[in-house]
Amino acid sequence: MAEPKHHSDLIVRHPTHERVLHWLMTIAFFFTATSGLALFHPSMVWLSNLTGGGPWTAILHPFLGLAMLLVFLVFAIPGWRYNVLTRDDITWLKNIKYVVSGEEEKLPEVGKYNAGQKMLYFTLLLCMLGLTVTGVLFWRRYFAGYFSVDLVRLGALAHAFLAFVLLVCIVVHVSAAVWEGGSVTSMVRGTVTPGWAYKHRRAWFRELIRPSGARKPA
Repeated sequence: MAEPKHHSDLIVRHPTHERVLHWLMTIAFFFTATSGLALFHPSMVWLSNLTGGGPWTAILHPFLGLAMLLVFLVFAIPGWRYNVLTRDDITWLKNIKYVVSGEEEKLPEVGKYNAGQKMLYFTLLLCMLGLTVTGVLFWRRYFAGYFSVDLVRLGALAHAFLAFVLLVCIVVHVSAAVWEGGSVTSMVRGTVTPGWAYKHRRAWFRELIRPSGARKPA
């Protein structure tokens, strides 16, 4: 993954390919989630209209899930090194109250991603892999008869649980991105101001400016 570069008074945080993959993953997640909810309970069957009705929803849901996983892997694997948890991340998590209160200067300096984003990274990875494995267990179209009834039932239960965890994580992720002003814009335009980088991702900001000499944040 190429390192972000400076453009005028802005800093590139998310190159074009990252943004394209992110929004493709968002679209895949939306249709996977809505089709899954439509199949999960009769009260939500109306969501199947988004994917062509009941039969088409049942057909498309597994393929949408696989597409979501593949796009996520292409998006996430190149950036794994930015998501390795450190001791500073543990300290950040223990003192997250300072993030909520806007006193981030009391916390260890943050790299490209904070501890919350790193935990989200691994949670999403585990959930999507788990959803794929459990989904195969009751993908009747191709795997009927390969697994015992008890295993299929257990897989369906685990699938529902993992889907719930994934939904909660995405809701928290979107809420945090909106709350931290500038995050959503950076995933749309790809850039942040030096001031934003210095305030929210100071260690990452210092790493960016180190080769070009001292540069004061806006």
